[in-house]
Amino acid sequence: MYSYTSLSYGDDIGMKRNIQILLEYDGSNYHGWQRQNNALTIQEKLEEAIQQINHEEVTIIGSSRTDSGVHARGQSANFYTQSKIPIDKIPYAMNSKLPKDIRVYKAIERPLEFHSRYHAVGKKYSYHIQNTIFPSALEYNRTWHIAQKLNIQNMKKANKFFIGTHDFAAFQASGSSVKTSIRTITFSKLIHKDEKVILEIEGNGFLYNMVRIIIGTLVEVGIGKISFEEIPDIINSKDRNRAGMTAPPYGLYLEKVFYE
Repeated sequence: MYSYTSLSYGDDIGMKRNIQILLEYDGSNYHGWQRQNNALTIQEKLEEAIQQINHEEVTIIGSSRTDSGVHARGQSANFYTQSKIPIDKIPYAMNSKLPKDIRVYKAIERPLEFHSRYHAVGKKYSYHIQNTIFPSALEYNRTWHIAQKLNIQNMKKANKFFIGTHDFAAFQASGSSVKTSIRTITFSKLIHKDEKVILEIEGNGFLYNMVRIIIGTLVEVGIGKISFEEIPDIINSKDRNRAGMTAPPYGLYLEKVFYE
């Protein structure tokens, strides 16, 4: 259940509605989720669409502030509105004002206390690698191309060590202000199909660039730079310098946000 009493939104909500939207987007043309002064973002385009429809300024609250170039199939966000548009018509209205690389596919009426980020209890991401000699002309901004042959079995062995509750400080980029780097990974699977390598990973939360550093480490296992047996020691070291590279953003997808 939502811990409503832990959040305060002030007294200006009045009789407004709280609308949750589920959306997908190709992040290639955007500088991430969060609104910025001099760069185009997903949040900006959504807020502009709502303003055009309802003639009111709103702030979209996203569950995850995806980075520049990162994609989403299941981003969750919410906003307050005084609009009386039927809930099932909101996706149609927003999509009529949004660019084709952003699509709202569901809207849900939520209690005023609902918060897309604070009430999320888990997230699922995927990361896509194209392991071919030549990169694809169609997927250059949606997969990480690696020409060198990867040892998939060693990558799978390494991946198993990430499941569970650990201090993931070694897999956190600098610049984060979180209180703790302890996270729980409930599911992590490496899928090898034809020329694609896909990591599917779920957890109760992820540190800044954590998934990208995990897949970067797995790739270094795949090319023989790191042994799969080293992973537990790397985790326990809490040393970012021991883990692998940070994979590029364009192979990363926010798949789903979980709520109780």
